[in-house]
Amino acid sequence: MVPTGTPPADPPRRPYHHGDLRRAILTAALDVIAANGPSALSLRDLARRAGVSHAAPAHHFKDRTGLLTAIAAEGFGLLAAALREAPDLKEAGVRYVRFAREHPAHFQVMFAPGLLRAEDLELTTARALAGDALREAVSGVRPEGIEPRLAGVAAWSLAHGFATLLLGHNLDGPVGERDPEEVFRTLAGTLFSAG
Repeated sequence: MVPTGTPPADPPRRPYHHGDLRRAILTAALDVIAANGPSALSLRDLARRAGVSHAAPAHHFKDRTGLLTAIAAEGFGLLAAALREAPDLKEAGVRYVRFAREHPAHFQVMFAPGLLRAEDLELTTARALAGDALREAVSGVRPEGIEPRLAGVAAWSLAHGFATLLLGHNLDGPVGERDPEEVFRTLAGTLFSAG
């Protein structure tokens, strides 16, 4: 029992806990990039959206470049996982196109090296995993007269070009109401055949 006249003790202070602030900032950044592009990204705005101090995002990412690098690394990791699920090169291309459609903000940042810390370990590791998955898919195809490395460049160019044109609405006319993945399968089938 507390003696009369003595104020009750202050409850112990609980540290401020946002949950997963890193994930919240990444999600908010992806929303901004999808709507307005990477140039619209501001750590101060992301902090406001997350309801934290303007310095909080810097704790996790250091600066804007660090945040974009983390987004690119996450994107390459997701892409590597998608490519590894493919049974052959054509389906790897379909998964590449699907990845771009489902993760347009990641896709924008991943292939903008001027926005990223090129030597970041998480980024280089994730990029290597995606490259390995693509090389594995290409290994089952032997286009006549093309060395395997160039076959990989050709496959990547087809999938990346198609995805980029699709996201930019440049294929709205040619693709029309058809499923873009089916259109890509048809295009890939004309250029590559499974081993």
